[in-house]
Amino acid sequence: MSAGVPLSWYLILSAVLFSLGIAGFILRRNVITVFMSIELMLNAVNLSFITFSYQLKQVNGHIFSFFVMVVAAAEAAVGLAIILTVFKNRSTLNIDDVSSMKK
Repeated sequence: MSAGVPLSWYLILSAVLFSLGIAGFILRRNVITVFMSIELMLNAVNLSFITFSYQLKQVNGHIFSFFVMVVAAAEAAVGLAIILTVFKNRSTLNIDDVSSMKK
């Protein structure tokens, strides 16, 4: 982050990204789109962590951001495996069609 860009711009960008993630999570009915929206929300939180870490000149935000990335990677691996299995068994990725546990 350069000295010319105010802290508020990063936080506004983070809020916009998080809001887009929430909108995608609530409004979309495709599992892949919902999955990407969750990742977008996690990245928005990472941006906030890094911004505050830089502003306060502490390393805590970087450490939290690293842990969020680790959780996101694990979520991506497990989530994609579940999505592929659901698509193989149901032939659809529509949330409304997959919501039933019955086959």
